[in-house]
Amino acid sequence: MTHRASLLGASAALAISATAAHAQTEVEWWHAMGDELGEILEELATDFNASQDEFQVNASYRGDYTETMTGAIAAFRAGEHPHIVQVFEVGTGTMMAAEQAVYPTYQLMEDHGEAFDRDEFLAGVVSYYADPDGNLLSYPFNSSTPIMYYNRDVFEAAGLDPDTPPATWEEVVEMSGEIMESESASCGFTTSWPSWVQLENFTAWHDIPLGTQANGFEGFDTELNFNDDLVARHWDNLFDWQEAGIFNWGGPGAGTDAAPMFYAEDCAMFFGSSAARAGVIANADFEVGYGMLPHYDDVEGAPQNSIIGGATLWTLRGHEDAEYEAVAAFFSYLSEPEVQAEWHQRTGYLPITQAAWDLTEEQGFYDENPGTDISIEQMTLNEPTENSRGLRFGNFVQIRDIVSEEMEAVMSGDKSGMEAATDAVDRGNVLLRDFEAANM
Repeated sequence: MTHRASLLGASAALAISATAAHAQTEVEWWHAMGDELGEILEELATDFNASQDEFQVNASYRGDYTETMTGAIAAFRAGEHPHIVQVFEVGTGTMMAAEQAVYPTYQLMEDHGEAFDRDEFLAGVVSYYADPDGNLLSYPFNSSTPIMYYNRDVFEAAGLDPDTPPATWEEVVEMSGEIMESESASCGFTTSWPSWVQLENFTAWHDIPLGTQANGFEGFDTELNFNDDLVARHWDNLFDWQEAGIFNWGGPGAGTDAAPMFYAEDCAMFFGSSAARAGVIANADFEVGYGMLPHYDDVEGAPQNSIIGGATLWTLRGHEDAEYEAVAAFFSYLSEPEVQAEWHQRTGYLPITQAAWDLTEEQGFYDENPGTDISIEQMTLNEPTENSRGLRFGNFVQIRDIVSEEMEAVMSGDKSGMEAATDAVDRGNVLLRDFEAANM
């Protein structure tokens, strides 16, 4: 071998060694956010990747929450799953039951030497995703709660104080009448996610149970029991208000027509996720106000506290340890106060850590944007009870569809509120027994 060939060989070996030394560990993150929120989410991955040169997180949109969760489960069975999957809150029971597939967050962080103190997170968030011993099973990434959005311009045109949104359902009806009488808008209010807003949060806000066993937190042998007088009364009222033109039914799920009715200034008020704020700001050509969910003032204990929606990040087993080091580093990055504060301020999701909340306040964000702390006020209004901690039912994705179907039957005049609530309970309990049998 010539001296020149020897040098070339050594140079090549060094180049290969250098390349290997600087090769980044890649992890896959499947998420369920499109539009404005999806763009902001993917910026988080891009910013993390730019903040260091060891790891790369590849964020990939996989459809809505249901599609993303079911897709990840199918991929796990095929051995082609991502490292991280974003799962909405009603999928928590399903993910907990699949414990062999899940790498719990508290264990992940401990195994890879990342500082992780659950006490740094807001109590109303971590309690939803913790096991009975208080250990966090998934990373509480995007947590939201429903709030009231209202058109301040319409309120002012109707002679109402734009700084004082209605606090009770009685005031919602009264103000809606004044708005319609002034012809400032053709309808008082509409709602998205009727099951989440007008049942799940409605029961928590009024401190009444959705089901037994602390809404499913204390065991799989839970039963739904929300077919009570208050829920039936409220659903009947929604029908009556629809007949009077005060309320416009936007449809099930996210409400395909609800937000557009608000943007078009047809309806003066809109009940939707606090995380809809980015979309509301982008689509509303008027000044937007923010208010708490209304309550019935004759119900003792109301208002209590609202519960979260949104999603967490679940880590799936079956990958190399070096890749989990990258996941742990990414979760630490997401926990940084500056990162959390910016995410909260841009999206409307809750600042899931106390430090991010404090930083946002110090930065003057709430002073400059009045009402943007409504979601936090609602969540922390009172210490959660068994009825307002949240919910943890198996098969709840399908149960929520059932609730939406039964509410639609009320809106179409086919059933009374009590008939629909009872049918929803009966149908939902069949699915709970199926889930219990499959996971015993």
